[in-house]
Amino acid sequence: MEGTIWSLIPPLVMILLVLLTRKVLLSLGAGIIVGALMVESFNIVATVERIWFSFQHLFFMEGEWDIWSLQLVAFLLLLGILIAFLTATGGAQAFGNWAVKRITTRKGSQYTTGFLGLGIFIDDYFNSLTIGQVSRPVTDRQNVSRAKLAYLIDSTSAPVTVLTPISSWGAYIIGIIATIIATHELTNIGALEAFIQMIPYNFYAIAAIVLVFLAIYFKLDFGPMRKHEVRAQETGELIDPNNADVPGDLKGGVIENINGKVYNLLIPILVLLATTVTLMIVTGVQASEEEVSLVSIFANTDVNLSLVLGGTFSVVVAMLFYFVQQGEKTNFFLVTWEGIKAMLPAVYILVLAWMIVSVIEAIGTDQYLVSIVEEANLDAAYLPLIIFLVAGVMAFATGTSWGTFGLMLPIAGSMAVALEPGLLIPALAAVLAGSVFGDHCSPISDTSVLSSTGAGSNHIDHVITQIPYALTAAVSATIGYLALALTSSVIVGLVTTLIILVGFVLLIKQFIK
Repeated sequence: MEGTIWSLIPPLVMILLVLLTRKVLLSLGAGIIVGALMVESFNIVATVERIWFSFQHLFFMEGEWDIWSLQLVAFLLLLGILIAFLTATGGAQAFGNWAVKRITTRKGSQYTTGFLGLGIFIDDYFNSLTIGQVSRPVTDRQNVSRAKLAYLIDSTSAPVTVLTPISSWGAYIIGIIATIIATHELTNIGALEAFIQMIPYNFYAIAAIVLVFLAIYFKLDFGPMRKHEVRAQETGELIDPNNADVPGDLKGGVIENINGKVYNLLIPILVLLATTVTLMIVTGVQASEEEVSLVSIFANTDVNLSLVLGGTFSVVVAMLFYFVQQGEKTNFFLVTWEGIKAMLPAVYILVLAWMIVSVIEAIGTDQYLVSIVEEANLDAAYLPLIIFLVAGVMAFATGTSWGTFGLMLPIAGSMAVALEPGLLIPALAAVLAGSVFGDHCSPISDTSVLSSTGAGSNHIDHVITQIPYALTAAVSATIGYLALALTSSVIVGLVTTLIILVGFVLLIKQFIK
C-alpha cells in the first residue's frame, strides 16, 4: 500500500471525520490508527507499537532527546503562563481600555492585526503567537470573532514569511535552491538571486495577503465565517458556544487586578520580541560556518531555542509585575496552572498532528503524489500550474509546507531543467505557492494550529472558516498560472491573478449583501 493510491486513505479519513464531527483530537487519532494499521498490514500488535513509536520519536529517538519538539511544546506552555500573568496583573484589560480609545472601529482593529502580520516576518510561529497576544485585546473590544482573528493571523504569517529571504522560511528555501543549482551545475544564477526572482511568481502568497486587506475593507465575511462574525457583532460571543474547546483561553479562576497598567502587558511582550529576535541573530551568527550574512544568520538560527528563552524572560518580567503589584491577586500557583492548562489543547493537537504526519510519511502519501507529477506527460508551459496544484494537494494531505518544499522543490527543479530551463524560477515559485495554499486548508498544519492558538479560536472553526478565503486566492492564482502558461509573462500572470481576485471579491460582496 505504501506509495500507492491507497496511501491517501489515512488523510482522507481524518479530514472526513473533521468535517463530520468537528472533533479534531478524535479525527487525528482515527487517522493515526488507520494509517498505522495499513503500514503494519493490519497486525494489531505491530500497529500499537507503530503508534507508540510515532509518539516516542517526537521527543526521544536513538538515545537522544528531540530538543526541537520539546522546545516548541515548552514555548507553548510558557506562552500560556504569560497570558495568565498578563491577565492577572490587569495588563491585558488595561491595554484593551487604552487601545479602544485609539482604535475605535472593527476595521481599524483588523487593519492593525494585518499590518502587524506583515511587520513580523522573521518566523511564522513567532508571528502567529505574538500577534495573537497583541491583537486579541483590541479585536475583542471591537467584537471581531476569534475565527476572523485567526484568519487574519494565518493568512499574513506564512505568506509574508515565504516571500521574505530574511526569515526562517526564506533561509530554508534558499538552502534547498542552492542544492538544486549545484546539482544541475547552473552557473548563471545564485540561490539568493533565484529566491528574489521567485517572489513575483508566488501568486498564491501575494493573493492571500491582498485578500486579507480586501476582506477587511469590503467587510467580506462569507461562508462559515459569516456566522461567526454575525454572532460576534449581535451577541458579543466571540467563540461559538457549541465549540468551547479553545486553546490559549483561560477558563476562569484568574482575577484581573484593578490596578493594572498598559505597561504590564506591553513590557513583557516587548521583552519577548526583543529577546527572541536578538537570540535568533546570535544563534544564527554562532552557527554560520562561512561568511556571516543576513541570509546565513536566518538559515542557521535556532528559532525554538530563541522562542523558549524569549518566553522565559517575558514570563519572569510578567511575574515581577505580579509580585510588586498592590490589590487583590489570584494565587501565584493557580495563575501558573491556569496558564498551563489553557495551552494543553494546543499541545494535544500539535502532538497528534506531528504523529499523523509521521504515519502519512511512512505510508508514502507524499511519494504517491510526487509520482503523479513525474509520470505525467506535461506540456512544459503548464509545468508551474501543475506543480502548484500538486504541491497544494500534498501540503493539504500531509499538513506540512516545509516537508512539501523539501520534496517538491528538487523535483520541480529537475523537471524544469529537463523540459525548459527558463521555467526553473516559476516552477520553484509554484511549489512555494501551492505548499502555503495546502497548509492554509489543512487541519493538521502546525501553522494553522498555532494561529488558532494565538487567536484563542477553536481550531476546527479556524480551518473551516479560512478554507473559502484560501480557495478564493487559490483559484485566482490558478488562473494566473494559466495566463503565465499562455503568455510566458510574469506581469500578465500576476496582474491576472489580482484582477480575478478583485472580481471574486466584488462578486461575493454582491451575494452577501
